[in-house]
Amino acid sequence: MQCIVNRRAQFSASHRYWLPELSEAENTQQFGACSRFPGHGHNYVLFISLIGELDEYGMVLNLSDVKQVIKREVTSQLDFSYLNDVWPDFQETLPTTENIARVIWQRLAPHLPLVRVQLFEHPELWADYMGNSMEAYLTVSTHFSAAHRLAHPNLSNEENAEIYGKCARTHGHGHNYHLEVTVKGEIDQRTGMIVDLGALNQVIEDYVVEPFDHTFLNKDIPYFGEVVPTAENIALYISNLLRSPVQKLGAKLHKVKLIESPNNSCEIYCTDAESNSVSANANQPMLAGV
Repeated sequence: MQCIVNRRAQFSASHRYWLPELSEAENTQQFGACSRFPGHGHNYVLFISLIGELDEYGMVLNLSDVKQVIKREVTSQLDFSYLNDVWPDFQETLPTTENIARVIWQRLAPHLPLVRVQLFEHPELWADYMGNSMEAYLTVSTHFSAAHRLAHPNLSNEENAEIYGKCARTHGHGHNYHLEVTVKGEIDQRTGMIVDLGALNQVIEDYVVEPFDHTFLNKDIPYFGEVVPTAENIALYISNLLRSPVQKLGAKLHKVKLIESPNNSCEIYCTDAESNSVSANANQPMLAGV
């Protein structure tokens, strides 16, 4: 039987987004504050996912051995380093989150049966790389607060209460929604980016956070005047709002995950523009990526 196991590691490093062939003004326009000299740092968190058959001892791999491989090939070299200089790869293609994940895969692939490298630059930004040439996934997370009432407009109060329980009460209730938006694209050979991160954040702010935050969804968002604002429907609507603007940035919207509470979340996969699949989760690990 095959099984996927995951190993966590971490390292602290600095980097700078700067291309010598561009002027200072051009670098500032392209990379913003990330172009400032001498750079900036992060506490990176790395998850390595490995696949294999369970052996007679109930293991896919000896995780102590895995730990040593990751330390030898990656973390001992990257920890407390200036990433632009530590590996030649980062002089050719800048050390963005998505490109660091790609290069880490290349370093580990000869030694471990990889299925995914996931790298968190910080808790609200991470990348996933699955070994597919220059293709990667980038996830940004944000939040908004809103109220809603779960009640179908064509049903009576009694019928809605039977279906939705407490969530159908007349005056509604609120949530601090946590939103994760994952985009998919090709890592640029020079900038290391699959999408302009600042532009992506602005799209999410303009299309979702600003119009949704501190609203009563049923009354303030016209779409939910006729559609019940369940977490699933909210996520689906957000995916429809973001698909075209993300595509205009040169990437594809891959997934929208909406976490309504620590116990409830849902995911909309958006790779197929013609149809979306919904998976609602309760008490499940909140993992990014595919």
